[in-house]
Amino acid sequence: MSTRRAPGILDSFNYAFEGIIHVIRTQRNMRIHFGVAFIVLVAALIVNVTKLELIALVISITFVLIAEMLNTGIEAAIDIATTSFDPMAKLAKDIAAGAVLIASVNALLVGYLVFAGKVADRSGTLLERLRQAPAELTLVALVLTIIIVIATKAYTGRGTPLRGGIPSGHSALAFAGWMAATYVADSGHRFLISSIALIMALLVAQTRVESGVHSTLEVAYGGIVGALASLVVFQVFS
Repeated sequence: MSTRRAPGILDSFNYAFEGIIHVIRTQRNMRIHFGVAFIVLVAALIVNVTKLELIALVISITFVLIAEMLNTGIEAAIDIATTSFDPMAKLAKDIAAGAVLIASVNALLVGYLVFAGKVADRSGTLLERLRQAPAELTLVALVLTIIIVIATKAYTGRGTPLRGGIPSGHSALAFAGWMAATYVADSGHRFLISSIALIMALLVAQTRVESGVHSTLEVAYGGIVGALASLVVFQVFS
């Protein structure tokens, strides 16, 4: 009778990489985590973080990725073990998802502590002259964004002013608001306010894609239109 050969070191590495690749291919959240991790590490190099700050970022990123993979593994094991609704199975999935949430919040806090001062120093000079911009400019920027969205939809003949088509009006307004909030915020709290506004804008864009109203391209185009409209208005008229 043949015995099963224990996997070698190379086989173990192959299995591990197959697991990572599978999670990336099948789990949207994992792809988002990897994308954010790439952006954060590139930004860390651009702003020249210290070695300790880089270590904190890498540990936080790794913590999030591990938590997401464990969450995926637990969900897969539960789905195989149960074929009907089980309150304990749901509880186990909720706990695993909670672990990912805690890891993500921790990474967000670490990223804020590392980048807040550095980004504020670099952007302060550019945005300081716009700090006293009148509130009317925000209204003008939003109205201009709406006009561009409606005009584009009329030109392409796709969607309605409030639903579907290119670009996404909701995303355009959300990102126009983010840009306006960044410009008019007080310099001492600009980074925090801008970060919150950006997260809200991204959530708006995500809901439009998940609801099936817009494609990713339509949402991205809307975000670009809104952000550029606000940027132009504030730089020209402030």
